[in-house]
Amino acid sequence: MPADQDASKCYDPTDDEYYRGYGCTIVSTGQKIPIAAEFTESKQAPEETAMHVTRDALAVAKPIWMVGDSAYDTLDWHDHLLAAGVVPVAPYNARNTDDPKDIEYRVEDRIEQHSEDVQLKQSTLDGTYNRRTGVERTNESVEHCGLGRTRARGRVHARAQVSLALCLRLVVAITNYECGDNPGSTIITV
Repeated sequence: MPADQDASKCYDPTDDEYYRGYGCTIVSTGQKIPIAAEFTESKQAPEETAMHVTRDALAVAKPIWMVGDSAYDTLDWHDHLLAAGVVPVAPYNARNTDDPKDIEYRVEDRIEQHSEDVQLKQSTLDGTYNRRTGVERTNESVEHCGLGRTRARGRVHARAQVSLALCLRLVVAITNYECGDNPGSTIITV
């Protein structure tokens, strides 16, 4: 809402417009089910938030791969996941260097520096990163439960609306699972 003074100024490249709003960082295992999430003060989440939701997600399940966008291209995130036995896949972002590396994914450099035995195929990394669209489908499913453009004014009210939308999405998934239906569906069939 334009009058929300708590909200951050954000840019939507799809509509080529600025708006005032908040953000939500979501980790999904697929099937449109969020397993970890954090309300953020702006659309772009800080590194601490990325680390927090990553730790929360790893407490739920230990995947083989964890995929993130270029905002997740941080050494701490990669090293934390590699130490946990999870392969991090995020595009390399040369934003803060005068000497960019010739890599597509940061994990290529981390493995080269720390392991002589491990090799990753570029096609495997590309195929894994392409599965990131599953997170977008999770975002859409939570939007169906009220996460879209919030109409709440103020950080506290917006955070409550986001939390309720996430809870409702989990209720729908659990109900569908218990009824023998697809937990990824955003509709409960009675």
